[in-house]
Amino acid sequence: MLLKSLRLGSNDLARTRAFYDATFGAFGVEPSATPAEYPIVMYTLPGGTRFVCGPARDGQPATHANGGTIIFEAPSDDAVRAWHAAGLANGGTSEGDPEPKPQARGAFGAYLRDPDGNKLGAYHGLAMG
Repeated sequence: MLLKSLRLGSNDLARTRAFYDATFGAFGVEPSATPAEYPIVMYTLPGGTRFVCGPARDGQPATHANGGTIIFEAPSDDAVRAWHAAGLANGGTSEGDPEPKPQARGAFGAYLRDPDGNKLGAYHGLAMG
């Protein structure tokens, strides 16, 4: 089964666009081409998965998942470092510095929270399973 789309909540699309343009840019992903007047920000990730951010459909403030983490595959250790630095420079907060992670059998990784509190990770060399 192929993941076609992943959607996260956002309470400030301009702030979200700046964060994800910068962090995805560290992996070579183009900035969002979604027009600023649209109620979402969308990216096409390598492999074709759509990554979408927008307000909660029920009109309530968007909140992050407790225990949820989205992990991205980075092309190199330097890309993980650049991703983490870009996130911090664009409203994110660190949840784990770029380094080999013992919980991931030494794969090089880092963690951030985006400006809405969604937890993200980036790894190079992560073997699942």
